[in-house]
Amino acid sequence: MTAPFLHYLCIVKRTETLYVSDLDGTLLGSDSAVSEATAAGLGRVIEAGGLFTVATARTPATATGLLQGIGIRLPMLTLSGAGWWDNVNRRYTHIEAIPPAVVCAVADVMERHGVNPFVYRRHGSLLHTYHHGEMSEVERRFVDERRGLPLKRFFLDEDDIRHAGGEAILMFSHRDYEQLRPVVEELRAGVECQVMFYHDIVDPTIGLLEVYASGCTKANAVCRLARELGARRIVTFGDNRNDIPMLSVATVGVAMGNAFPEVKAAATEVTGTNDEDSVARWIERDFFGGQ
Repeated sequence: MTAPFLHYLCIVKRTETLYVSDLDGTLLGSDSAVSEATAAGLGRVIEAGGLFTVATARTPATATGLLQGIGIRLPMLTLSGAGWWDNVNRRYTHIEAIPPAVVCAVADVMERHGVNPFVYRRHGSLLHTYHHGEMSEVERRFVDERRGLPLKRFFLDEDDIRHAGGEAILMFSHRDYEQLRPVVEELRAGVECQVMFYHDIVDPTIGLLEVYASGCTKANAVCRLARELGARRIVTFGDNRNDIPMLSVATVGVAMGNAFPEVKAAATEVTGTNDEDSVARWIERDFFGGQ
């Protein structure tokens, strides 16, 4: 390659590359935190004009606290892309709402299988999380760990989760993987919605079931953001099965060293683990490598 062409490639990388990382098992270490080294490395990239954000199933209620040391300026693609969060102005900028009829159909299927879903609804910059009935042990821990967060409110004795006010963004359950499997099969066969179903990264016997509006995925959100920014190159990072579509649509899809085998197989390349600051190190090498 000629020197001018290499210089051109460097400019494209620096100014027209969108970097997007998953959080749990990817940007976050095993302690579910962003290390000082990762925060510092990504901060250097952002200060130099780099385009970095996250795509996560987490809500802004937990994601903002975890990422406060990085200084992300782009929208965070939270709720698997169903809610874009502007952390500078502390507000949602884009919502993919689940139609009311779909909320009712999903609730009917889940409850028929003995699963009582959480329903996340937006009220301004807040998420109201509605639930009625029995919770699994892991769901009770989930609630206890999130009580009192400034951007989320729980309503655990709501009689009518189907028609509570506000835009429905997510319907969610977190329990035994095999118990959720028939729920997933029926939803995919008969309800027009986006179903994400994957293993908990800490305990693979536990499943996470997330239901969004039809067509709402991390992959679609990443592609839309890239178009809006005019990014000509996309680099994504992930570890779990729900990250495969996001890795597949990228120019470069990077799987973590701790990723599931099928995630590694779908990626362009494999990097180090989430405990080695691997995302930040990869991006710094890529972004500053031409200097």
